Amino acid sequence: MKNVRLAVNGTLMRGLELNANLLTVGATFLREAMTEPTYRLWSIGDRYPAMIRVATGGVAIAVEVWDVPPAGLSEILWQEPPGLCIGKVRLADGEIVLGVLGEAIATEGQQEITQWGGWREYMNKS
Repeated sequence: MKNVRLAVNGTLMRGLELNANLLTVGATFLREAMTEPTYRLWSIGDRYPAMIRVATGGVAIAVEVWDVPPAGLSEILWQEPPGLCIGKVRLADGEIVLGVLGEAIATEGQQEITQWGGWREYMNKS
């Protein structure tokens, strides 16, 4: 079975808190990318982001694309915080990959950070 391309937009990215979860399962960094401009982003308690696809008002969000062994995908998902899931993400170049998305309920009462265009940009805002 071939590896899966996975777009990550938060703490799984290189150098961040949960990046070891990708490395432990043998994932390999492929590239930085942007999503198509149909996503919005929330900070969940300033601990991790939740990205949701929307019909209107979306922007392009900065992501990293990783090559993940199929068996590692479920292990990564089980280690993600509650309210995050795996779904299809369309990148700016038209490629569709799996990606980490947020459930709408997880964003209720949380700070929307879409205007920063990505988790790193939001965390480095000050």
